[in-house]
Amino acid sequence: MDEVPVPTSDVAVRAAEAAAAYCSPALANHNQRSYLWSAALGVREGLTFDAELLYVSAMLHDLGLMTAYDNATLGFEVAGGHVGWMFAAGAGWPVERRVRVAEVVERHMWDSVDPVADAEGYLLEAGTGLDISGRDPDRWAPTLRAAVMAAYPRLDLRTEFVACFEDQARRKPSSLAGAAVRAGIADRMAANVLETPSAG
Repeated sequence: MDEVPVPTSDVAVRAAEAAAAYCSPALANHNQRSYLWSAALGVREGLTFDAELLYVSAMLHDLGLMTAYDNATLGFEVAGGHVGWMFAAGAGWPVERRVRVAEVVERHMWDSVDPVADAEGYLLEAGTGLDISGRDPDRWAPTLRAAVMAAYPRLDLRTEFVACFEDQARRKPSSLAGAAVRAGIADRMAANVLETPSAG
């Protein structure tokens, strides 16, 4: 974990504070793990990526699930992208960088992202894929998985996250969250290697 770059800029710190103000402890830990999985993969694959952009996006990527930012019609990832854009505007980031936050947040729910076109979107999609569905765990060393899980335990993430997605699916059945529920996200989370006591 020591090899993973963790931004300490004022904007990064404020993004983590903003997420923690609205997310439960389990979801806040999910944000941190998602960043660490994503950045570690970027380091392993030798990708050039913007660690601060990736970190801010990881901290904010699920805010669209929170009552304060939920949208009546938009999928949570799109709503969260708008939140990210506004956060970045408040941080003084230029328009192009605000747009990138929105893109990365939205694309974390895509089936795949081209790393050449969007390294940060690719990494966050992969990192959240591991943390939620347990996808491709062998891309991360078991020692890294154990260290990250010890630093940021899952707590009651599975129960909370499934409830959030099922709520989204009921109210917005055509959303990506709705599709994930129909595709069995609850079962995938239950089978996730990270749910085991040894973290795989």
